[in-house]
Amino acid sequence: MNRLIVITGPTASGKTKIAAHLATQLNGEILSADSRQVYKGMDIGTGKDLSDYIIDNKQVPYHLIDIVDAGYKYNLYQFQDDFTKAYLDINNRKSVPILCGGSGLYVEAIVNGYKLAHVPANYEFRTRCEQLDFQQLTEELKQFKKLHNVTDIDTKQRLIRALEIEVYYHEHPEINIDLPSIDSEIFVIDISRELRRQRISDRLHQRLSEGMIEEVKVLLEKGVSAETLIYYGLEYKFITQFIQGHFTYNEMVSSLEIAIHQFAKRQMTWFRGMERRGIKLNWINGDLPLDDKIAIIKHKCGRFIFQE
Repeated sequence: MNRLIVITGPTASGKTKIAAHLATQLNGEILSADSRQVYKGMDIGTGKDLSDYIIDNKQVPYHLIDIVDAGYKYNLYQFQDDFTKAYLDINNRKSVPILCGGSGLYVEAIVNGYKLAHVPANYEFRTRCEQLDFQQLTEELKQFKKLHNVTDIDTKQRLIRALEIEVYYHEHPEINIDLPSIDSEIFVIDISRELRRQRISDRLHQRLSEGMIEEVKVLLEKGVSAETLIYYGLEYKFITQFIQGHFTYNEMVSSLEIAIHQFAKRQMTWFRGMERRGIKLNWINGDLPLDDKIAIIKHKCGRFIFQE
């Protein structure tokens, strides 16, 4: 059986801890669905929280974390390819694969089996697009698809890449990638708005005290460009701009905190959109005690645990 348990939810919902404890009880292994935790050296800002993967002094196996160097621009196609390889390996060893992360597009690409192909860079096309303004490019992209996830086109660079991909697919209708059919049970950890906001604020200040600014400085010293760090968004964007002198410290913290709250709201919008697109989700009250949440998930996943 190609089975998959999915634990997702907005930032600061506690999904990693839930997934790790669930894995210890199910002989499971974690597959990360976080678009930034793939990068080495980007630990504090991406919230890897690797200590959550150690339970009772035992390491919970995890995959798709720290697999590429910072500065590289990882994409959805590569994620799908890396996921498939790790997933099949876990399944072949009779362990239970648990996909955990808050990148909604990554999650949906797996559970819906999006057929993606590597789209090579078309520099001539990009040069032509650079002559157009943001609104013109957006209108061009709308001709190919409905824009559900506007966070993927929040910069002109990303918008041009999105358009480049769509044009490539349009010109290559023969593309067809054979992917394994996966039976998924998806759980969204839904914490109250008040608790989510408090956790986000507390966690931001904790990460700053743990050296998040120093982490960004080290990346810059290692040769990762400021442009690339800004491209990664949120913590890396605002802290880089602070280092460049665009913000005072207090302005940076305030702006970053607002941006993370907005990001969490967009994540929830994405999950609700998944339901509208016909994907069955199990909503879990994130305010419940950890053991209760795990018990609910195990009960729902009985067919995965006890059937082969």
